[in-house]
Amino acid sequence: MAAFKPLDGQTASETFQTALDALDVVGRWEWDAGVDRVRADAFVALVYNVDPAEAEEGVPLGRYMSSIHADDRERIDDLIRRSAREGTPYLAEHRVTSADGRTRWVLVRGRFTGDHVGRLQGGSGILLDITRMRMFEDMADEAVPRAETSPLELAADHAIAAMYAISELRDAELKVQAEALLMTLGRRLAVQEVQDRHRQMN
Repeated sequence: MAAFKPLDGQTASETFQTALDALDVVGRWEWDAGVDRVRADAFVALVYNVDPAEAEEGVPLGRYMSSIHADDRERIDDLIRRSAREGTPYLAEHRVTSADGRTRWVLVRGRFTGDHVGRLQGGSGILLDITRMRMFEDMADEAVPRAETSPLELAADHAIAAMYAISELRDAELKVQAEALLMTLGRRLAVQEVQDRHRQMN
């Protein structure tokens, strides 16, 4: 992928954030291991530093794995293989180098499948950029949340935490409902952030 080019008057990070603001905050991906092609939406592509047009057509899984932080890569590979082998849901947090060169935290939720001898067949799922939540956790010593944290942002943070707890229950119906809530909150948060930025510009 070509280097991420900032817009006039913006840093690469600001341009990247502007691009993300125009998209859904919940990304979707699907991997066909038989042909080794991951198809993903523009949100996932930008977070993993993959060209969105190429991501729509499908690129090898290795392109995404190469953007994962070196300290997380082996753990993520192991989790993918375990999910496929055991037929269990895949839920993981890891760091990734995005198109703007920043290290971001993502939460990936999905399922991988394998054949009768354990070979990976593919997978699909959703992805959330949880960088801000992780930064908030790093500042947990501060007793009061930042004033600019909206009720919708807090709800999204709690929904992510609920997903962790629900995954331990192994209740398929609750997992589906938690994922649906998270997708809805994510979409509304994206709309809110775009509206806030428009208001600040006027």
